Amino acid sequence: MGRESSEDDVRAEAMPPTGRQDDETVDLIEDEALDWFARLRNATPGAAELAEFQAWHQQSPRHAEAFADLEAIWGSSAFASAVRSLPVAPPSPAKAPARRAGRTTASAPPAKRLRLKFGAVAALLMLAIGIWQAPALWLRWQADYLTAAGDRATIRLPDGSTMILNTASAVALDFDGGRRNVRLLQGEAFFDVQHDPAHPFHVAAQFGVVEVKGTAFSVRADEARDAVILERGRVEVRRTSEQADRATLEPDEQVFASAGGLSAVEPADPATALAWRQGRIVFDDQPIAKVLSELRRYRSAPILVTASLADGFRVSGNYRTTDIEGALQSLADAAGVTLTALPGGVIILR
Repeated sequence: MGRESSEDDVRAEAMPPTGRQDDETVDLIEDEALDWFARLRNATPGAAELAEFQAWHQQSPRHAEAFADLEAIWGSSAFASAVRSLPVAPPSPAKAPARRAGRTTASAPPAKRLRLKFGAVAALLMLAIGIWQAPALWLRWQADYLTAAGDRATIRLPDGSTMILNTASAVALDFDGGRRNVRLLQGEAFFDVQHDPAHPFHVAAQFGVVEVKGTAFSVRADEARDAVILERGRVEVRRTSEQADRATLEPDEQVFASAGGLSAVEPADPATALAWRQGRIVFDDQPIAKVLSELRRYRSAPILVTASLADGFRVSGNYRTTDIEGALQSLADAAGVTLTALPGGVIILR
């Protein structure tokens, strides 16, 4: 069972290095770690080079940690997927390494060439990121309202209804000519709808449409399904591709719509499932994988896991959406793994 966490939890945090001289030392160690990382992967090291590396690695815990961080990133599935997605150009014959009888040898390039090489990889990764950002740009073009990762917004709709957008969410509105239509493009939203029997209120997500006349409910759109939770009133949920596939929800019930159909109506706990409206995330005996997936929604930077977490490890906790790093540290402590924060907000559990 995971350790419960509340707003009053106290945890110790390692202070970041301070002072210009200390910063320069860290930068130098990171540069050296990058050089060694590339050298050991670009050639088969000899005994002398391995001894030199071992001496460098044992100079201080910082040296070992800097090299371990690079190995963690390199070995992560997220990094491997990014590298596999990049175009690979064939080597130029003019720059092919010289061959000796029976064996090909390659000496480690100097530090300057290594930095150029890693700079080229970084440039390709930035290009790939730019391609990956195309859907985000299209989302911005479509949306009337959207929130960034970790943000929340309350919007007064044209008919007087209230909409609360959760993290990384986007909606498009159509309130012309008496219509009350909302399209959930991404993420999660809660609606407190003004009663108007003559003008039904519709929320369409990826797989389903919710129709109400005055009620309070939430809709969440994930890749595989839409989730609808009713807090007050009554709603009808129908599948977009099959209008006859319908379900009616009473308060404290939920249903899921997917490409395969509607689920059975299930009991729901809005106070827990919709705690994000008060800036909280609540877990009750949930698998660690599900908890990490939920926490990732509130961060724009990746959370990489290189440690082996027990499949049976479960978590109960109450965390602030404004302190996801604190939640991750609590999980790391409970699971007996180390949390490492890298530049750019990347977090590794190892």
